[in-house]
Amino acid sequence: MHIMLFHSTYGLRPAVRSAAERLRAAGHQVWTPDLFEGRTFDTVEDGMAFKDGLGKDELLKRAVLAAAPYSDRGVVYAGFSLGASIAQTLALGDEKARGLLLMHGTSDIAESASVDELPVQLHIADPDPFEPHDWLTAWYLGMGRAGADAEVYRYPGAGHLFTDPELPDYDEEAAETAWRVSLGFLETLDS
Repeated sequence: MHIMLFHSTYGLRPAVRSAAERLRAAGHQVWTPDLFEGRTFDTVEDGMAFKDGLGKDELLKRAVLAAAPYSDRGVVYAGFSLGASIAQTLALGDEKARGLLLMHGTSDIAESASVDELPVQLHIADPDPFEPHDWLTAWYLGMGRAGADAEVYRYPGAGHLFTDPELPDYDEEAAETAWRVSLGFLETLDS
């Protein structure tokens, strides 16, 4: 499986590289584009300020340019938090997308979004300060209207970026469960 894995607002940090290695060890080909061009941040506030300075259009342009050389192969789009929202936007716009794996984040769904039973899996803290329950309910219904086949896995008591061992949000049990379920999901896309 070809996977395009996008980083969070912290930038392309070791946790993203480790996640890519975990996916490669499971037999997948993984790309981790650096949308922040080498910049990483120690706080979500600093990362958000940098992202806001770039602007949404520039960030999406960088993501599209990174994915374009591989999209004809049928890519699974994946990402962490901010990267998940970017992955979602690209997957819903790519008719050859094979799947969408969202870790810790979602994005708005365009009214015109339409996919043909795109497999989608979301792993999210419960509660998550960036993804309130009402938002997630509306997101799930919107994905269904768009034609996606979405599954949501909630992790009670985990922090927002619970798969990143370098952050206070880290929850080893939740992270290992999320990875086990995610790898199973990716295996179903191979068949």
